[in-house]
Amino acid sequence: MDEKLIKAIIKAGKEILKVYSSSDFEVETKADNSPLTKADLASHKALMEYLETTNYPVVSEEGKIPGYEERKIYKRYWLIDPLDGTKEFIKRNGEFTVNVALIEKEEPILGVVYAPVKRHLYYGNSRRAVKRCYSTDLIGYHEREIEVQIPENKLIVVASRSHNNAETENYIKEAAKDFKEVEIVSKGSSLKLVEVAEGKAHLYPRFGPTMEWDTAAAHAVVLAAGGVIIQLDGGQLKYNKEDLLNPYFVVKAENWV
Repeated sequence: MDEKLIKAIIKAGKEILKVYSSSDFEVETKADNSPLTKADLASHKALMEYLETTNYPVVSEEGKIPGYEERKIYKRYWLIDPLDGTKEFIKRNGEFTVNVALIEKEEPILGVVYAPVKRHLYYGNSRRAVKRCYSTDLIGYHEREIEVQIPENKLIVVASRSHNNAETENYIKEAAKDFKEVEIVSKGSSLKLVEVAEGKAHLYPRFGPTMEWDTAAAHAVVLAAGGVIIQLDGGQLKYNKEDLLNPYFVVKAENWV
């Protein structure tokens, strides 16, 4: 693991928790009607302190997004969401994450997802997918390799806590036909994707809007754990598109038809 990167992400999580546990909890509304808090900006600043020392440009939800004419020449770049799940953060349910991905040739080759409240960190690259659980002092930890699971008799589906719809429900009903038992688990932020990566869930259908920075880090973890993120047309989810909005997709084990 890149421990300098991990250290920066842990620091960003600490900055988020300072706001999370304070009474200074102002919420602004961005141009796209999504919420913004001081925690988003504090996390962005903490991450940039490290990422700007690397040789790669950075695309951040909370930074100035470069135009496509500039971005399309990037060979490698960081794609980050300093606080994924701001709605969950505002609800104070703990289901928010720090997402950092390294993109190369439209694919995430490294990703880190960190959940500050639980102190759980997920790391994926071309060699391995790991879940690291930190102690309360954020120094000690234990870690294990993770992998996706193929359902047998029971199907576990993870769905968005804040963005469910009839199209998602219909897809789940169709997928559930071959199973004796079906369980639906609701989660916020990119935790939905890493639930599949660590084998706690088998399927995550997303038929609602997401941006590239929402999925990239967890996508790297899913790939490293033996999973895939498939668009409805059968293609792989790609990055650094002219339009940074993701198409609808499904997360599952690669060898599960």
